[in-house]
Amino acid sequence: MGKATTTTRTPPFCQSKFLCLSLLYLFTALFLAFYHKVSPNNCLFRSSPFDPIQSPLFHYPPSYGEHKYAITTHRNSCSSPVMFSGYREVAEEIHNLCKNSSAFVPDLKYLQGKLDTFGGNFSFKERISYFNDTKNDINVPCGFLKEFPVGDSDRIAMESCNGVVVASAIFNDHDKIRQPVGLGSKTLEITCFFVFIDDITLQGLYYHKLIPQSSPDYKVGVWRIVKVFSDELYGNPAMNGVIPKYLVHRLFPNSKFSIWIDAKLQLTVDPLLLIHSLVVSKNADMAISKHPYYVHTMEEAMATARWRKWSDIDSLTRQMETYCENGLQPWTIHKHPYTTDVPDSALILREHGLRSNLFSCLLFNELEAFNPRDQLGFAFVRDKMNPKLILNMFEVEVFEKIVVEYRHNLKKIGDNRAGSVRVGPKRTKRASHGHFFLNESRCQNYLLTMWGESHS
Repeated sequence: MGKATTTTRTPPFCQSKFLCLSLLYLFTALFLAFYHKVSPNNCLFRSSPFDPIQSPLFHYPPSYGEHKYAITTHRNSCSSPVMFSGYREVAEEIHNLCKNSSAFVPDLKYLQGKLDTFGGNFSFKERISYFNDTKNDINVPCGFLKEFPVGDSDRIAMESCNGVVVASAIFNDHDKIRQPVGLGSKTLEITCFFVFIDDITLQGLYYHKLIPQSSPDYKVGVWRIVKVFSDELYGNPAMNGVIPKYLVHRLFPNSKFSIWIDAKLQLTVDPLLLIHSLVVSKNADMAISKHPYYVHTMEEAMATARWRKWSDIDSLTRQMETYCENGLQPWTIHKHPYTTDVPDSALILREHGLRSNLFSCLLFNELEAFNPRDQLGFAFVRDKMNPKLILNMFEVEVFEKIVVEYRHNLKKIGDNRAGSVRVGPKRTKRASHGHFFLNESRCQNYLLTMWGESHS
């Protein structure tokens, strides 16, 4: 009697290769979709390169709405136009650089004195006499000819920042405080975060209960809030914001690197990685984004007039006429390694050294003399100063990768809530680009060269 043979039959649904492949595809697609959903950067199999702090740094009340009105871009979050080194190696390198003070000398010498104005209001002839400082033997005017009006505890905290400082400013309650994301685990040990505000902005923070009114020192997330008694400085809030933007090396005299970030921006990459990638590895004094549309200074001046970014046509015209008369030229390949004359100055990264400090001082003086539209004086100062600035003007795609841009606060007419009052220069006649086309204009040769019509 023979043994019975047991035959294992394949289930019918597995006998079809097409069905098996379909099931494999389905489960793979479901897994990838789930991974994409839970991944913090929404990228497949791509982890963060910089050891981030994942937990939120601060929870805002819903009424504050810090993430409203984001400006859309076409950035691809899963590819990067800028390369970053490993976070821990970068943190150690930046830390060692900050400890090595000899790497940041010689420092610039500043004009001292007591005047009625913060910057001195020097004439153009006086200002341009300071553009050549190759021997480092000139006392350069650089603000602070009148005391910068902040509290003693804030001043001590600013002087105690001896590594990297990230600075911002909100005057006239024009923006919201935005917390950086993607900070590495060692960053807060090396980096200070300061945002300068005026009383109107402070009242808005009280209104949203972001800070207690009883505390003399304010902090929101990583940001230390510094109240500036701005009525003792300039009447224009934008000009008051220029002080921490360009004189950050003087407000933080012991810092070695700085990042200025307009309050409309939110950092999405660790500041140590940014300093290392855009400044240190490029051996640059300063890094700043190219303007997304304009290459020539006059293009920006025309846009400033056309879109009413500055209301005083006389000041704007006088500024451009002065620069054209004293050698301002449109951008050409002969200006290399400078790749454009117009930056997007919402984000500025600096190593605090002789050249970057001199540039910042000289440009601040031009802004005080004319108006706070810093893109208009940028190329003139950069091209005329000596020693020459080593500048990394990075592409717009890099800018969009490392920050998120938001719209400014919307103010309702008649809204009398604390922090909503408009303050600014008195409106005067508006400008149009036709003001720069007059035959007697000193900028005629500039314009003809820019348009390719010059025969000289």
